[in-house]
Amino acid sequence: MAPAHAGESLTLCFEHKDVAPWRTINGRGLNFELLKQVAGRMDVSFRYQSLPWKRCLAKLKANEVDGAFSVSFSPDRLPLGAYPGGNAPDYSKRMHLSRYYLVRKKGSRIDWDGHAFHNVNGAIGYQLGYSIGEFLRAQHVPVDEANQRAADLIRQVSIGSLAGAALFDTDVEALMNAPLAAEIEMLPTPLVEKPYFLLLSHVLVASRPQLAAQLWKTIEDVRSSPAYTKLYHETIDPKSRKSDTP
Repeated sequence: MAPAHAGESLTLCFEHKDVAPWRTINGRGLNFELLKQVAGRMDVSFRYQSLPWKRCLAKLKANEVDGAFSVSFSPDRLPLGAYPGGNAPDYSKRMHLSRYYLVRKKGSRIDWDGHAFHNVNGAIGYQLGYSIGEFLRAQHVPVDEANQRAADLIRQVSIGSLAGAALFDTDVEALMNAPLAAEIEMLPTPLVEKPYFLLLSHVLVASRPQLAAQLWKTIEDVRSSPAYTKLYHETIDPKSRKSDTP
């Protein structure tokens, strides 16, 4: 007997940005491979919308899409949609982990020791709508929330208009081969490590709780499966990339 959700089609949005190795604008990467396997196991299909991040979250809040990925936890996002586990997200239901790092201009004295910032001589920049802003404000440092690409923030750091920038590990790695790489450096201790989830619309969870629960459980099952683990290790060299392992 086919499950009640068989044949369902769900619309998911994601940020219009390449974030290797997790996802690309054209639908490639480990996030999409994981969701492809989830769809196959559940006999559902996913339609994807690539949008600016704030617009994606706004559509989720308005229940105009069924879900958004990859979304880190922030209490401010609870009105937007539902996390697996509710107000205290279930870590085991994550899609992946990523870390934020502080990038500074070489020769700068701004520092992060794993617990606190030191010698902060200006604002720390981060990208518009990213949850790292909440972390930075809790550290009581001046911040600059900018609707800019990671490369633009790096440029501002290099010319001294920002004291530093809080960026994803994958963004920093990509920029380390860019022309400005000789002028900036990444501090070795991560600012924070965050799990990233499939956030579902409140309407979907309220109207079809069994479907929502099965989606999150299947994400966990696929992520820990031998097939996905093999794919993960074929895609990522865990010795050189500081990211999640299944």
